[in-house]
Amino acid sequence: MFENLTDRLQKVFRDLRGYGKLSPENIDAALRQVRLALLEADVNYTVVKEFIATIAARAVGQDVLESLTPGQQVIKIVHQELIELLGGETEQLKLDGRQPVVIMLAGLQGSGKTTTAAKLAKSLKSKGRKPYLVPADVYRPAAIKQLQVLGETIGVDVFPSEPEMNPVDISRKALAAADEKGFNTVIIDTAGRLHIDRELMEELRQINAQVEPAEILFVADAMTGQDAVTVAGQFKDDLDLTGVVLTKMEGDARGGAALSIKKVTGRPIKFVGVGEAMDALEVFHPDRLASRILGMGDVLSLIEKAEAVVDKKKAEKLAQKLRKNEFSLEDFRDQIQQVKKLGSLEQIMGMIPGLNKMKQMQNMPKPDERELVRTEAIINSMTAVERRNYQIINASRRQRIAGGSGTSVQDVNKVIKSYAQMLKMMKKMKGFSGGMAGGRKRRKLPKGLRR
Repeated sequence: MFENLTDRLQKVFRDLRGYGKLSPENIDAALRQVRLALLEADVNYTVVKEFIATIAARAVGQDVLESLTPGQQVIKIVHQELIELLGGETEQLKLDGRQPVVIMLAGLQGSGKTTTAAKLAKSLKSKGRKPYLVPADVYRPAAIKQLQVLGETIGVDVFPSEPEMNPVDISRKALAAADEKGFNTVIIDTAGRLHIDRELMEELRQINAQVEPAEILFVADAMTGQDAVTVAGQFKDDLDLTGVVLTKMEGDARGGAALSIKKVTGRPIKFVGVGEAMDALEVFHPDRLASRILGMGDVLSLIEKAEAVVDKKKAEKLAQKLRKNEFSLEDFRDQIQQVKKLGSLEQIMGMIPGLNKMKQMQNMPKPDERELVRTEAIINSMTAVERRNYQIINASRRQRIAGGSGTSVQDVNKVIKSYAQMLKMMKKMKGFSGGMAGGRKRRKLPKGLRR
């Protein structure tokens, strides 16, 4: 997401940096390109118009035109205004007040409400909350069963709804049950439609009146662009939404919904869905996304992701193995699994500042996620002895491993070669470090300084 927009904006900013001094004409030409880039990204026309006008007013000020680095000053202004456009501050869920707290999810069918309900429950559970999932969609086939399965997967209790029950009654009874059983967060997955109708909105209003939710979150598919923004506005008028969850942000969406929805609806984006996995729901940080759009990376999110998925005990054990030259193919596989938990390789690369600007990276093809899956399958097809001592893997063993993993012998050779090269590199690094340490140890001080 935002890849095309980022490329376009970076070209504009490269041109701006080329000027020793800026004139109003230079700035106007640059902002025309920014406007086109935003419109191509499917950002709301009125939002784009106001955004460009605000930047233009700030960019032609004396402090910019007379600056020693006027191009950088303009980029700084665009960055600040992007943050404001995306919401300004990070908005947290309202979890104080009357307990149990009720969070109601609303949106059209297919937007990802049910999966989002489970992801949100898992996230809150990891922070010490006691969530209770409530399936209130009695119209979509298997919707109740889907949430029950997801609840079981993440270890969260689910209210035993039945298809013949009324959604308003389900919500009321679930709230009472949660209070009785000691759950402090109730997450209601409401029904959706293919489009807004009076019956749906009336049902949602009744649920709202019965359970008085602290949060009413509109779940929107980011892939639908301005349609998502329009529907969010209609839901806001009827339900007084408190926030938005944008799903499928990892897909090929151009980014228009994310850049428009706060300005159009007045409601902040609180979460973004970035994948199918149950932990692929992130708190929305306007400043971090603005930095990523401008190609500045997002190191904080990358660190948070790493801290969430890395097992500290395993990391310490791995460090000891590296020191002793005992890094096996099993350890190699474990590292692949850790990387997969962080998200897509393209997403991880986008969080590293400056990586996409490197010429050698720009000429490289996009990372193939299937390569990690193949490598893991190949290592899993080896015996425990082979994983601990790759040098015993001869031609016949390679054929067996290829057959067991559904790959070719060439694929197996490639994995073993990569692993062997990694071992050599680690030994060189250790030798260099040891040589440096040894050099320091052998160095003699002048006589007058010796004790």
